[in-house]
Formats: sequence, C-alpha cells, structure tokens
Amino acid sequence: MGYFVSDTTPPNSLPLSHTNDAATPKSTVVDLGREIPNSHVSSAFSGTVPARIKGAYAFGASAETIFFVAFSSFNFFFYTNLLGLSGTLAGLAITLSLILDAISDPLVGAISDRWRSKLGRRHPFMYAAPIPVMLSLYFLYAPPEGLGQLGLFIWLTGSVIVMQTSFTLFHVPHLALGAELSSDFYERTRVMGLNTLLAALGASFIFFIAMSFFFETTPTFSNGLMNTSAYPLFAATAAVLGGTIMFASAFFTRKLITKLPQPSADLKPFSLSEFFDDIKAVWSNRNYRTLLIGFLLLSATTGTRETISMHMNTYFWELTTEQIRFFALALLIGPFIGFFITTALHRRYDKKPTIIGALITMWALAITPVSCRILGIFPDNHTPLLFYVLFLSFIVFCIFGTVFMISSLSALADIADEHELNTHRRQEGIFFAARSFFAKASQGVGHLIAGVALDLIDFPVGAEPGTVAAEKVFSLGLIDGPLAALPITFSILFFWRYRLTRARQEEIQSTLRNRYLTDAEKREKAEMSTDAEATLTT
Repeated sequence: MGYFVSDTTPPNSLPLSHTNDAATPKSTVVDLGREIPNSHVSSAFSGTVPARIKGAYAFGASAETIFFVAFSSFNFFFYTNLLGLSGTLAGLAITLSLILDAISDPLVGAISDRWRSKLGRRHPFMYAAPIPVMLSLYFLYAPPEGLGQLGLFIWLTGSVIVMQTSFTLFHVPHLALGAELSSDFYERTRVMGLNTLLAALGASFIFFIAMSFFFETTPTFSNGLMNTSAYPLFAATAAVLGGTIMFASAFFTRKLITKLPQPSADLKPFSLSEFFDDIKAVWSNRNYRTLLIGFLLLSATTGTRETISMHMNTYFWELTTEQIRFFALALLIGPFIGFFITTALHRRYDKKPTIIGALITMWALAITPVSCRILGIFPDNHTPLLFYVLFLSFIVFCIFGTVFMISSLSALADIADEHELNTHRRQEGIFFAARSFFAKASQGVGHLIAGVALDLIDFPVGAEPGTVAAEKVFSLGLIDGPLAALPITFSILFFWRYRLTRARQEEIQSTLRNRYLTDAEKREKAEMSTDAEATLTT
C-alpha cells in the first residue's frame, strides 16, 4: 500500500493520499517517485479515513465506556451504602489507586511511542489489555465476606489499581491511534466524533442493561440498587462484553499497522531519562499545558458529580430505578446530536470558542437544577414533571459534553502536529497519556471530595429513600451543585488561553509536508551518492 499526490486532496491536509499500488513497499509512502519512510509520516491517511476503519477504531471506545460506567457509576454506592465502608476511606482508596495508576499512563504512552514490532506501536498493548481488565472488574464487586473497614479499603484499592493499570494498556494506545488516522483538520473531528458517539452508545447500553435487568425493582427490593447480590453478576456481564469489544477493535484495525507512523530512526529506546525528557518536552508546549490544566479542573467537577450520582438520584431526587434507567437514553441521544453539532460548529468556528461555549453551558446545567430546588422553584419529587425536566436537562448536558470532548480530543491531535514541528517527533502516545494522567488524578480527587463530604454531613448508610433527614439531603445537593461546579469555573479560564487556530494549523501542516519531502530528497541524494561510490569502487 503506498501513497500518491492527488488533485482531490482536501485543502487542509497533507497532499498525500492512498493508492493500491501493490508494487509500493508497505513501509513507505511515495510522493512523485520519492519514498518517504513511515517514520516521516504524520498519519495513515491524509484525507478521509475509510468508514470500516473509523468504525472498527471507534468501536473500541464502546468498551472503554462500558468499563467506565460499570466502575464509576456503581462502585462508590456499592462500597459506602451497601458494604458500609467509610466515605472517606472509599474516596481515599479511589484517589490513591487512580493517582498511582495515572503514573502508568505516560509510561505506557512513552513506551508505545518507541515500540517497534510486527504489530506496530499501538496494537501489542491493545491486545494485552482485555483479560486482566475483565478479571479485575469482576473481583472489584466480589470482595470476600467478613472484611472490615481496613480489609474493604485494601481490596477496593488493589482491585482498582489492577483494573485501571490494565485498562491503560488499551486506553492510551487507542487514543493515540485515533490521532494517527488522518492529518486532515475536519476528518480528525469526524474520527473523534464517531469515537465519542460509539463511546456514548456503550455507556448508554450498559447503564440501561444494569438498571433494567440487574437492579430492577423486585418484591424484596423496592430499590434494586440495594440488592448486593446483583453487583457481581452485573460486573461479570460488563467484563465479558467490554473485553470482547476491546479485542475486536484491535483485531479489525490490524491492517492499519503497516500504514501507521513508526518511531523515527533517531528516537532512542525507552529509558527513565528519556521518559522524563518526553514529559518535559510536552509540558513545554504552551497550548498543551493550557489544555491539561483545564482538563484537570474539569475532571474534578465531573469526578465529584459522578461519584455521588447514585446518591443524588436515590435520595435527593428520589427517582425509582425504572426512572433512572431512562437516563441511559440521554447518554445516547445527547452525544448523537452533539456529534452533528460539533461538525457544523468546527466548519464555522475555531475549536477554542467551541470548547469554551460548551463548558459554559455545562457549568450552567451543573448548578441550575439543585440551585432551583434550593430556591423552591423546581418541580417536587415524585411528580412526572420532575423526571421530564431532569431528563431534558441531562440530554442538553450530554450534547455539550460531547461537543467539548470531540473538540478537545481533536485539538490534542492538532497539538501533536505542533509538537512534531518543534521537536521532529511524533509522540501522540505521550500526549494523550499525560492528558489521561491528569484526568484520572483529578477524578480521584473528585472521589475523595465526595467521600469526605458524605462523612462530614454524616450521611446514613443503607437508608431507604424518603427516610433521610431533610438537612442531610440538602447538604448532599450542595455537594453535587455549587461545590462540584467550582473547579469547572476555573477550567474555563485556562481553556481561554488556548492559542492554536485553524490558520496556524494549516501553516503547521504545510511546513510538515515540505519537511517530509525535503527529507525524502536528502535520502534520495544520499542513496545516489552511495551508489555512485560503490560504482567507482567497483
């Protein structure tokens, strides 16, 4: 599989596109007769990525959200409200495990950036992930009986460390793979958009299945979430489904391996010194640093709200499990609409105003329901209007959360190009890994904030909905609303400092294109000189 100059190449991409010339070596690209090694190629495709490839890649995001929802939506409620683990210890366990695990993210990113094998840079790690992730998710919800506070704390911490570290083997290379699919400004948005859409599909599906078949109302449990025995079976189902999809995504993108960028010849093997040099290099990029800090603050908000979401739905809004399950539809409807809105916005606006507009909307939606309830201008519990208002609010939140996610991931791919321009290295792995590091670390802080806050308000364990004291329910709302919304307020200020525009990105792409061709010319001249010397010697 090779490349040739095409008159139909999109204006915002490198003028290199695919051909099916079987005579062209698979490890190179060709421009006007000059071969360019894959170590000098920024992406597998210069323009549109074939639909089957985009689908196979984005399918992997469904697995990621299946594991994410199975972990983050239920573990805190399970350990604190059913097993009786202290909120502070539960929050501390998640925080410690996520922070320790977050260290593995840049390590995996740096190692995969340098990995040389027949399976390429990303796929060996993606193949290694499914089995340990599946096993650890199951055991997370199947602790041995009779464990006390310390025993539950150790079990929770260890299970999450193993699960998240194994998950990193798929998550970081998978994100990096997405950035390597196309160099086109708009196609990157479409790739990340489909990735986000299928991620939403996975989240929606597993949440709906959980609330409909595992935590449904029964004669024994008026609230199915109180059924302790349902959690291990749910975990086993989610593990098998998510692990199978992980493997399928890696398997059906394997034909890309020969087309993807490879480590440059002068890139040194992995070592701790090289690892810290990589971290220093990416941190020196102003645009990347700005996005990372913004991600950190936003993740603190989403981590806190995600941690106590089941507490809020059960005790603050007093929704039934049948009502809660329909929020799975919002997880699907919102991203589906957001996918198309983002594409339209990116054709009209740069990514920065799109990101900021989405964040402001998310901030408003995070504090409005609870604030209106506190002010006495929100529908009462157990009324149909309450469910419809909450459902509509969550759909809009998901729409703009999708706009933000697609835009920010697409922006990270653009920054990887800027980094290559400055350093002559393609290092998507370390870029997306460092982003994942801050997201996990701050999400862990969100768990800790929620856990400590629940202990401070002395929220009861295992209480039936409607029996908790009003002042404690009020305090729970303050945690989910105004308190959790503080970090996202500051994140908006950091995203405002992002400076990479569409015009600048086009300049970077043009410069990189010229560099690839210049390198090819130098390589060609060197080979001709070597051949001439060999002829003279003969």
